[in-house]
Amino acid sequence: MEKDLQGIFQEKFATAATGEYFAPGRINLIGEHTDYNGGHVFPASITIGTYGLASKREDDRVRLYSENFPDKGVIEFSINDLEFRKEDDWTNYPKGMMKFLKSDGYTIDTGMDILYYGTIPNGAGLSSSASIELLTGVILNDLFALSVKMIDLVEVGKRVENKFIGVNSGIMDQFAIGMGKKDHAILLDTNTLEYELVPAEFGDYSVAIMNTNKRRELADSKYNERRAECEEALSRLQTKLTIKSLGELDEATFTANESLIGDEILIKRAKHAVTENERTLKAKEALVAGDLAAFGKLLDASHASLRDDYEVTGVELDTLVATAQAQPGVLGARMTGAGFGGCAIALVHNSEWDNFVNNVKSAYEEVIGYETDIYRAAIDDGARKLK
Repeated sequence: MEKDLQGIFQEKFATAATGEYFAPGRINLIGEHTDYNGGHVFPASITIGTYGLASKREDDRVRLYSENFPDKGVIEFSINDLEFRKEDDWTNYPKGMMKFLKSDGYTIDTGMDILYYGTIPNGAGLSSSASIELLTGVILNDLFALSVKMIDLVEVGKRVENKFIGVNSGIMDQFAIGMGKKDHAILLDTNTLEYELVPAEFGDYSVAIMNTNKRRELADSKYNERRAECEEALSRLQTKLTIKSLGELDEATFTANESLIGDEILIKRAKHAVTENERTLKAKEALVAGDLAAFGKLLDASHASLRDDYEVTGVELDTLVATAQAQPGVLGARMTGAGFGGCAIALVHNSEWDNFVNNVKSAYEEVIGYETDIYRAAIDDGARKLK
């Protein structure tokens, strides 16, 4: 940790932290916009994430500070007044976790001091908000000896996003961050929440995370519009098919029945949901077989579908992905996250890493006019207490 967080905690709160905690960010290897369509996703937690230091207080005051937003200072409220307030900014994510755990019957009866510090680029689509939620859940679990299971903290985090913040997102982000395991990806069936840990060992290859540096505010994006389009396509298919989600369809069944949808845009949206789910299942088979070339081709096909059928990429992501795909030693590349900015990933041979970074950076800046940041991702364990 490059920052003296204990020193900053002491300076801000005039007391010592009693515990240190970490929650990773996440990348989704493949399976994009399938989570709310009842399909499969294939995320992994990463070594980039959010650190937290905390201690309990004797009174009812909750004091939160982020080293990422030092100009906002310490934001303070009562543990007995946990309503959403726009002016409380980023602290609404921890506040939502406190509110819902209390309403679920857990005893959180005093205030606390918490320092947050994230290494996730803000707005990059690597799930900084879910990382803050699960980090807060782990802190509350420890400080107040709540004994909440991780899967339940995952579900609370999703409720915070949906019911407190007002973003109509699925459960993938919180699940990956809470349930992650080092050197494994999680194949998650979002219909049933059944999951499988799949070895994600890339040998001589590394996963590159390429940040467009275009801010993507999920609540303000076309995310909810795409979700509504898929729901409408589903309801038209349900006039004949007994299905609960698009994720239940294979491509052949979808193609045979797409005329029921009767709208070109809605057909494209649903087609992405169906084909992306199939690609995700094939990606698991490829990784289990150690066939990284096949895995890379699925990444490429995923991006093409997100670009052409789901239309959530944009010039920044398309420039990054096309440039990455053209580099020597790259097996495949795609956008990851909700789209409209955020990040893309690529599978890059270690011997070509430096060339890859230089070539992609210079090409991106030439087309877009500003820089991309490129990170090397390692797959890490989920949210936890450090010491």
